[in-house]
Amino acid sequence: MFGTESSLSMFLNTLTPKFYVALTGTSSLISGLILIFEWWYFRKYGTSFIEQVSVSHLRPLLGGVDSTSPSSSSTSNGEADSTRQSVSECKVWRNPLNLFRGAEYNRYTWVTGREPLTYYDMNLSAQDHQTFFTCDSDHLRPADAIMQKAWRERNPQARISAAHEALELEDCATAYILLAEEEATTIMEAERLFKQALKAGEGCYRRSQQLQHHSTQYEAQHRRDTNVLVYIKRRLAMCSRKLGRTREAVKMMRDLMKEFPLLSMFNIHENLLESLLELQNYADVQAVLAKYDDISLPKSATICYTAALLKARAVSDKFSPEAASRRGLSTAEMNAVEAIHRAVEFNPHVPKYLLEMKSLILPPEHILKRGDSEAIAYAFFHLQHWKRVEGALNLLHCTWEGTFRMIPYPLEKGHLFYPYPICTETADRELLPTVFHEVSVYPKKELPFFILFTAGLCSFTAMLALLTHQFPELMGVFAKAFLSTLFAPLNFIMEKVESILPSSLWHQLTRI
Repeated sequence: MFGTESSLSMFLNTLTPKFYVALTGTSSLISGLILIFEWWYFRKYGTSFIEQVSVSHLRPLLGGVDSTSPSSSSTSNGEADSTRQSVSECKVWRNPLNLFRGAEYNRYTWVTGREPLTYYDMNLSAQDHQTFFTCDSDHLRPADAIMQKAWRERNPQARISAAHEALELEDCATAYILLAEEEATTIMEAERLFKQALKAGEGCYRRSQQLQHHSTQYEAQHRRDTNVLVYIKRRLAMCSRKLGRTREAVKMMRDLMKEFPLLSMFNIHENLLESLLELQNYADVQAVLAKYDDISLPKSATICYTAALLKARAVSDKFSPEAASRRGLSTAEMNAVEAIHRAVEFNPHVPKYLLEMKSLILPPEHILKRGDSEAIAYAFFHLQHWKRVEGALNLLHCTWEGTFRMIPYPLEKGHLFYPYPICTETADRELLPTVFHEVSVYPKKELPFFILFTAGLCSFTAMLALLTHQFPELMGVFAKAFLSTLFAPLNFIMEKVESILPSSLWHQLTRI
């Protein structure tokens, strides 16, 4: 026993200060590398790598999960259900108010040098175009056959060249659509091309309407021609809205919704709501909401926040938080606050854009409901309508954060809607240009324990290395004192054991 102590003491005395500098420096380097990797992994995937490995691989090895128990099987079934639910909730939708690529997105790129659309977003648009604007009988018409290949092209110039080639053969509605969307550099030029597309599209629609019952091939062709016609009319209405002819745009949208009431997938009512708000026709806005803000219909930020704006409009001009705290909220004020809480629960990212606490970017061509992409798309077009209503933004500023007290655990349980889906951050990172936009995350994730631990360890060991390099003799004394203190309990226990056990038995044990 005493030989072991003496050898340990001799070993500590032979250690030079350079050894302690090398030891602490190496520890600091290793913990720093771990910290950098953990931070990168957390920023990219939203979770700690060490924590994920511990939960996924080490816990089953240590017996933390019993796959044969009924409770685990029921849990796995519940997880599967929640996974299916999250997948359905994270469906990506076409942005009803999406901008024109040539006249708006490309102009932004020319001015700033930044790409406002991601590859994933543009790829989804290409899939939409192939779904809406092509059918199996396109090979029968040369122009449609060319356009079928054009929609699959990744190169914009190749698509534009194919559209011109198709127009040399005949008046092709989809060719005009492509040129209006991607080649036109102004809204007026896009409107002119869409009017030519309307003329060609109406002719195709009338012909296919007469033949739709003859065979399944003609039926598919009529469905395609219907989609083309609806798309053209909707974009023409949007051109009128952008050029200041808002009343004309409202009439076109109403006629389109009346002519094709079943085509709700285009969400034309959201275009109509925005135009009516521009006209300050709040009675008609309320009528549209009464039809579409129904429990059986899918919600959107436009529906929820427009409903909140209308209720806030009734009380916001006279609302004062000091007066409300003294006398309490009136019935109308309570209804407005509840509507704001409902809207914030549906999409908690919107208020920061409306209150200009976060900078806006151009909205993407696709949005994720309840996500940051939908919040950007809503605020981009509707911020002006909130500013126009006196006191509305003040009421929103005073009340929106109260929503989070009602739903402290939004990923587990909702209040008026389903729990907030956990997949929104991943999908929004694919839809939004993260190079110059910081994606809004809800609920805000705290840094994992392992990142904080490695950061502390790295800082502590780096400080030890620096002190050892500057004051080698003093740090050597501290190191020896620390090790002596660390081994003191062990020495005490060994002395007690030696005093209790017979010397001959202790001698035999030490020899073993």
